[in-house]
Amino acid sequence: MIDLHSHTDASDGTDSPRELVDRARAAGLSALSITDHDTFAGYEQAREYAAGLGFVLLCGIELSTKFHGKTVHVLAYFPQGESSAAFRAWVREQQEYRRDRNIRLIARLNEVGVAITLAEVEALGRTMTGRPHFARVLMDKGYVRTTQEAFDAYLAEEGRAFVQREEVALAEALDRVRASAGIAVMAHPIRLGKRKAAEEEALVAEAVELGLAGLEVIHSDHTAADVERYRGYAARYGLIETGGSDYHGGNKPDIDLGTGRRGNVAVPDEFFVRLQGYRPEVQR
Repeated sequence: MIDLHSHTDASDGTDSPRELVDRARAAGLSALSITDHDTFAGYEQAREYAAGLGFVLLCGIELSTKFHGKTVHVLAYFPQGESSAAFRAWVREQQEYRRDRNIRLIARLNEVGVAITLAEVEALGRTMTGRPHFARVLMDKGYVRTTQEAFDAYLAEEGRAFVQREEVALAEALDRVRASAGIAVMAHPIRLGKRKAAEEEALVAEAVELGLAGLEVIHSDHTAADVERYRGYAARYGLIETGGSDYHGGNKPDIDLGTGRRGNVAVPDEFFVRLQGYRPEVQR
């Protein structure tokens, strides 16, 4: 079994990159992809360590994009090697958008009476500070009791301090990934938020026209019925299938690496084999 969706403390997970590799080996996984948000830092820290252990580590990243006014996450994989220098420069631009959001979020929190500083949050977030790090500071300072409460009260779209982050259009992200010889996969499509399957499929079909290459059919948020539906989409639109737990360590304690939420994730090795052999320029 493999896991193609995981996070380290280089973004919003709690395990160090080396700890995550050790956890993957202990879980009996044959391959892992570190897909931190908007950064390759976790992968880069784990790369040589994994190689020294003879463990297969796939270069990946998770990008936040905008599609029909909603946030859609894209997993980008680079099975033939590292991403291009141009792609990495573009990722650094996305990191600046994230930091700008964080500055505005601190200001908004201060306006509603929450006395925290960006330095306090960045001390936790380090290379890639996100809202889970804000939640941790809110908990540590007694404003909330749980991460969920922090999001509900302050950080989510309905929260008192929410600020919108500037996100790149889905079409641009897909173009950037493809130009860097990467494979762009829509993450956890259940979060498209469509109650009707026809509406959901229409969005997937439109994304395919924009250059989407794959679909994360297996995920901790997906039921067995969801997995069957997404495998149907993948078959109809010629998409490569991927899957992963979306492991975040202590920030999502109900999700285990490799097995997801209460054992609902089991990603076969063949998904990795297909990723390695996939050539978008040939199959499109």
